[in-house]
Amino acid sequence: MKEHNYAVTLNWTGNTGKGTASYTAYQRDYTVESPGKVPILGSADPAFRGNSERWKPEDMLLASISACHKLWYLHLCAINNVCVLEYVDYPVGRMIEGDGQRKGHFKDAVLRPHVIINSQSDRDLAMRLHDDAHHECFIANSVNFPITCEAVIDHRS
Repeated sequence: MKEHNYAVTLNWTGNTGKGTASYTAYQRDYTVESPGKVPILGSADPAFRGNSERWKPEDMLLASISACHKLWYLHLCAINNVCVLEYVDYPVGRMIEGDGQRKGHFKDAVLRPHVIINSQSDRDLAMRLHDDAHHECFIANSVNFPITCEAVIDHRS
């Protein structure tokens, strides 16, 4: 079994001079940093007094699910002779704040990739490989809510 380790620095930048003296005394802004990478500017969802111009944790979770699926999908296409020319995903996720039994949590996520393959590639195989990618995805295997995929596959000559 291989183990991979990851580390980032998350730095809260929202102290307006009063710290967390009250719920309204501070901003929710932060940066996520890792050596050699562009910092990610984050905040809370505006519903929780966050900055709408910054990435929120929910955005990053959804992006992580989509990116992991895409990386596995492209790998599987490459080793199965499916030539992908373009790939764009429009994922959506639903979070509920609480249902009486659980605290706030993601209810589900739907990946909606639009994939263009070359005319020599097998469209049915290209579609089936999305299921395989889902089962391989490290992020999908780590979350406790359902993720579905509503892929569209088109050919290009």
